[in-house]
Amino acid sequence: MTSPHRRLDRRSGLVLDTHDLRRRAGELRTLQSTVMAPHELGIAVIRVPEGSPLELDLRLEAVVEGVLVTGTALVQLEGECVRCLTPISDELEVDVQELFTYPGSEASDEEASHLDGELIDLEPVLRDAIVLELPFQPLCRPDCRGLCPECGLDLNTVTEHDHDDAVDPRWSKLTQFESGAETP
Repeated sequence: MTSPHRRLDRRSGLVLDTHDLRRRAGELRTLQSTVMAPHELGIAVIRVPEGSPLELDLRLEAVVEGVLVTGTALVQLEGECVRCLTPISDELEVDVQELFTYPGSEASDEEASHLDGELIDLEPVLRDAIVLELPFQPLCRPDCRGLCPECGLDLNTVTEHDHDDAVDPRWSKLTQFESGAETP
């Protein structure tokens, strides 16, 4: 949904002009472009790097209520594995489908996305589509063993890793009996 407090910049790759669709239901335009990813597109552990390429393959179709945008967006991801903290990178393709309503349309409500004059702001729609598809806990690989809770060693890099059993300090005096020594 376009914020009433934000002016749309026609120069942005995520702002589309629909003038050529002229409110005639059935008019169609396809768009294939690469734009720069906006700021803060992601979550704490995985994100789309700001300024990285965001490949759009879209179809804009004039319908009675507004302009229906459908297609896909392909983005590059970077982050870190939540188990071993290894940097990871991947790509993600998300489906985009949103109806941008004309002002005064019957389909218009508070939740709907609206045209700003003849302009469509794709950023909120793409942000929602991408962030909802991001893995909540990204892994470097499905069988990642993580880090040792005792020493922090990456358990994926070693085959044998052992620590002596930690003794609770409240019971440490009892270890003397185990070794055969007695206390006075």
